[in-house]
Parts: sequence; structure tokens; C-alpha cells
Amino acid sequence: MEEMNKEISEFKELSVGDQVTGKVVKVEDKQVLVDIGYKVDAIVPISELSSLRIEKASDVVSEGDELTLQVKKVEDEEVILSKRLVDAEQAWQNLQQKYENGEVFEAEVQDVVKGGLVVDVGLRGFIPASLVESHYVEDFADYKNKTLTLKVVELDREQNRVILSHRAVLEANEAVKKQEIIQSIEEGQTIEGKVQRITNFGVFVDLGGIDGLVHISQLSHQHVEKASDVVEEGQVIKVKVLAVDRDNERISLSLKATQKGPWEKIGENVQVGSIVEGTVKRLVNFGAFVEILPGVEGLVHISQISTEHIGTPQEVLQVGQTVTVKVLDINEKDKRVSLSIKEIEMDQNQEEIKQYEKEEDHSGFQLGDMIGNKLDKYK
Repeated sequence: MEEMNKEISEFKELSVGDQVTGKVVKVEDKQVLVDIGYKVDAIVPISELSSLRIEKASDVVSEGDELTLQVKKVEDEEVILSKRLVDAEQAWQNLQQKYENGEVFEAEVQDVVKGGLVVDVGLRGFIPASLVESHYVEDFADYKNKTLTLKVVELDREQNRVILSHRAVLEANEAVKKQEIIQSIEEGQTIEGKVQRITNFGVFVDLGGIDGLVHISQLSHQHVEKASDVVEEGQVIKVKVLAVDRDNERISLSLKATQKGPWEKIGENVQVGSIVEGTVKRLVNFGAFVEILPGVEGLVHISQISTEHIGTPQEVLQVGQTVTVKVLDINEKDKRVSLSIKEIEMDQNQEEIKQYEKEEDHSGFQLGDMIGNKLDKYK
């Protein structure tokens, strides 16, 4: 009787909220029996094994496991314990510490639900769809049972709300990588990149973790109407670094600086005295600028436009007109070419005069021969 009273006394000492340690002696589908050193084995219902929904108790514990549990209910000779409450308390403390320190940790995706992913962090943690990746994901089916690196972005114990983010980890890593890259890039350097995005004002090029801008004026030595006329998305190109603004993370690039300019070795394509075709690009008071090669314009001075006197270039020429010009001079250093339309006319006039004189001489010779022949006949 004394021993029984002692056991009852010990049993009654248990109070709701107490923590006890015990060994799992039996695992059933919907509950677990635990020996906590008292007269009867305590019960841990399946709902008290985990904060997540589980199908079988054996998904969480096995026979022989040592568990720390919290007393949830004491009634007659039945003791109800909770593993979930102990895990939750420890989890809240751990998560609070991780949140305050900005710590990155790993967790496995337990389930894919509407609007995001559920992970087990000792509590039910939720990753909203917008915080899973830095890019849009249409189907999250492949994420189940996948381990992700995470950060805590929101904690609300009263609402039992734990919001996690994988995207925050990715963006933090990208920021570090971006800084490493921008520190390594120097002005004047030629590097390779991939065309990431084409806009009206230029092209953004991915340099391996940070984008640089090739302004539309830096795409080609020739005038460019649309950037898509020169490059396409996904294309790998070589660019020259024009400027690096590390404070604002801006990099100015040039594609045309890596290409041979139209004035380089112009003498190999055009020589003084050459007759070439060109297009009138601009008309000014003192003459006309004519493009004779892509990106190479020469000046036809007003005095070289016509053999006749003119007051303005517009009297003879118009923009867009195709003209034949003669190269008078090439200054490769100063990128200047002097052209003439008048000299071609003069050369043509001289040729016509020569041809006329030649024909006159030839006609005179034939007439003399004819007269000579007739005189011989009368002899």
C-alpha cells in the first residue's frame, strides 16, 4: 500500500507544461507510447509529434528513440505528452537567433502548396512563391524533398507565422559576386560578355554577374537606328570598358572600340586620284559631305561641285543623291578626305576634246587620201 501510494504520489507530481525525458517503447500508426519512468506509459498522439502534417507516427520516431517531451494533459491514469511543443519552443528560439543574425541555413521542402512551399524548421515554415527564386517559376512540383538554403524574413509567434526566403540567399550571393566582378574590371580592358537585354538606347551585356551598358552610339562606327540591327539577345560579344562607376555599380562599354574603324588603313581602299561613287549626306554653305565608304565622309568644297559658278550647293545637289567624285587628298591622321565633282567634269571635257580632235585629224587624213587617189587616176 505504501509503495502504491508512493507511485500515485509521484504520478500526481506531473503538471501540464512540465518537460520529461522518455524512451519510445511502441510506435503505432496514430500514436507513440513512451516510458517516462512512471506507472503507465505516456501517450504522444500523432498530432503532437510534429508541427507538419504526417501520415504515420513512424515517419517521425522509431522504437528506442530518446525524446524530450512536454506534458500536455494529466487525467486519471493517462498522461498526454507533446514532442511538437518542445520542438516548437526550441525552434522559435533558433529561428529568432537566425533572424537577428541574418543566418543562412538549409531545410528540406516537405510539401508544395498553393502559393509556395512548406518546410520543416521545427515549425511549419512557409516560402511564398515570390521568395523561392529570383526568376519566375511556373511549376514547383520538382521542389518537393529538395534542400534549399534559406533566410528568415518574417517571424510572428502570436500568429504562428514563419516566412522564409531562398531568393534572399541568392540575391545576397549575387551581390557579393557582383562586387567581386566590379572590383576586378578596369577601364580600357577588353572583356567578353553575353547580350542580356536590348533597349531603345542600347544593349545590356552580362559580364558574368553584373551588367554593363553599350550605348547605341557605341555599337558601331556607322549610324545605328536600332540596336537589334547589330546584335541579338544571347549573343556573345567582345567589348571594351569605357568607364567603371563602382559606387553606383555602373559599367560603360563599347562594341565599336573593339572593331577596326573605317578610317584605319583607308589608303588600302581609296587612293588619291581614285574615281568613286558616294552618297550626299549633308549640305552646308561651303560644300557637301559625301560618304564614300561606310563611316567615311569626304568634303566636296563648293568650288569643286561644278564647272559653272553656283551660289549654294543646294542648286546642284540634294541629300541622299548618289554622285561620282574624284579623290583629291587623303589625311588619315585628321580623318579628312577632299573630293571633287568638278574635276570629273573637267576630265570628261578634256577627254571629249581630245576625242573630237582625234576624229578631226582622222577625217582630214581620209579626205587627203581620197583626193590623192583621184589625182592618181587622172594621170
